[in-house]
Amino acid sequence: MAKQPEIVHRSSGQTKNFESFGPYQIESLLTEAEEAAGTVYRVRVGANEHTATSFHEVAEEFYHVLSGTAEAILDGSTYPLKPGDFLRLPPGTKHAFVTGDQPLEMLDIHVPGCRPGRDTYFE
Repeated sequence: MAKQPEIVHRSSGQTKNFESFGPYQIESLLTEAEEAAGTVYRVRVGANEHTATSFHEVAEEFYHVLSGTAEAILDGSTYPLKPGDFLRLPPGTKHAFVTGDQPLEMLDIHVPGCRPGRDTYFE
């Protein structure tokens, strides 16, 4: 029988909790042990950055822009991003982000969950 997920409450946004992956700084808001139906990250991309193009074969991905502005390049089309914007990326959507003079910060949810070493692919 599968373990029942537990309530999780914690602070986020502290620099010491972020891991760097190229231009991405990623804070996992759920540990791998806490993961059930999905994974949740706080993602930062610094100013004047262009991330590599990535995709997920299995996971559907949801982004909510917390702060900053950028362009999302999704399957070759460009979408302007600003605080409050929401993105839904079906599995297989190729995506990258280009920031301008300010950093971008987003909430990033994957269902089912994925991690940098699991269901994350770069072109």
